[in-house]
Amino acid sequence: MSTRRFFNLAVWLLGFALVVGLGTAIAQKAPPTETKGVTAPVIASLDLGPEIEGMQGRQLRMRLFTVEPGGVVAAHSHKDRPTVVYVLQGTLTYVFHNEGGRVKEYREGDAWPEGKNFEHSAENRGAKPVVAIGVDIFKQP
Repeated sequence: MSTRRFFNLAVWLLGFALVVGLGTAIAQKAPPTETKGVTAPVIASLDLGPEIEGMQGRQLRMRLFTVEPGGVVAAHSHKDRPTVVYVLQGTLTYVFHNEGGRVKEYREGDAWPEGKNFEHSAENRGAKPVVAIGVDIFKQP
C-alpha cells in the first residue's frame, strides 16, 4: 500500500471515529436533576432506635410510589439508605449512572434491592401510571 493511500485511509478512519464518538456523546443526555410527576406518600414507618440497638436516628419507611406517564425520578444514590422496591403496576425504566448509562426495565411483579452502589434515575415511558412499593431505612433529619 502506498504512503498516500495509507494516509488517506488513516484520515478517513479518524474522521469516522470522530463522527461516531460525537454522535454517541450527543445522544447521551445528562441525568435528570428534578423529580416530576411522582408522588410517594409514606404509608407506614417505624422508628428503629427503640427496636434495634445501634439504630438510633434511623427509620424503617414504606412508601407507595406513583409515577405518572412521562414522570421522572431525579438521579440519586442509595448510599446510607438501602431500599427494596416492588412494582405493582406498569413498567419503570432505570438508567444506571454509575454503570455508564445502562438501562433496565422493571415490570409488574419485579422486586429488587437498591444498596450503597445503586446510582440511578427512573422514568415512566409507558401510557399508564407506574405504581410501586418502596421500603427503605434512612437517617432521620
